[in-house]
Parts: sequence; structure tokens; C-alpha cells
Amino acid sequence: MSKINNLRSEEIIGKYFSFLDNHLKNVVDGSSQKFLTLKKISTEIAISHQHLIDIVKTHTGKSPRYFYETKILEEAKKMLTDQNMRPAAVAKNLTYDPSNFSKFFKKWTGKTPRQYKKINL
Repeated sequence: MSKINNLRSEEIIGKYFSFLDNHLKNVVDGSSQKFLTLKKISTEIAISHQHLIDIVKTHTGKSPRYFYETKILEEAKKMLTDQNMRPAAVAKNLTYDPSNFSKFFKKWTGKTPRQYKKINL
């Protein structure tokens, strides 16, 4: 891959991660009502959905969705432990239905939010 293409790829990945950080902050503080789809995010950073997937996967070995969900999970963990929020409140704050949030959390950690909180407080 040429140096110019590599720089462009790094720029795209940087825009994606920056957008994710800002978007997550906006969801948590309530200024955004829901999480965007990856297609919408790719539109927001002016790149095709497939190109975003290809670039991120080629340069990181992981899909964009992996990083999106990891950032959501890290925020949820902070809310459960650092802010001592109840799992239902964390789910609501992150715009999840509580049962879907619990499934999402358990898929990633192997524990329910309540179990995680109990172990980590």
C-alpha cells in the first residue's frame, strides 16, 4: 500500500474513532437520543459504508462494529462501577431496553450487568 493510501486510511480510522467518542458522549449526556447505525456514521464522516468496513478491518483486524460495541461496553462498565448506577438506569442512559442491554453486556463479558457490578464494586 502506498504511503498516501496509508495516510488516508489512518485519517479515516481517526475520524471514525473520534466520531464514536463524540457520539457516545452525546448519547450519554442526552444530546443524542439514540445510537446511529454504522451506515449513518459512515455518511457523517463522508465515506461509503463498505469502504469504512474495509479500511478499519484491514488496518486493525477488527470490524468497525467491534470498536463501536467495545466503546459502549466500556462506558457501561464505568457507569456501573464508577458512578454506581443501577443496570436498568445504565440501559436507559445508553438507549437500550434493559433486557437487550443485559444480553449485550453478557455476550461481551460473560456476566450480567448486576453480576459485573457486584464483583467490581
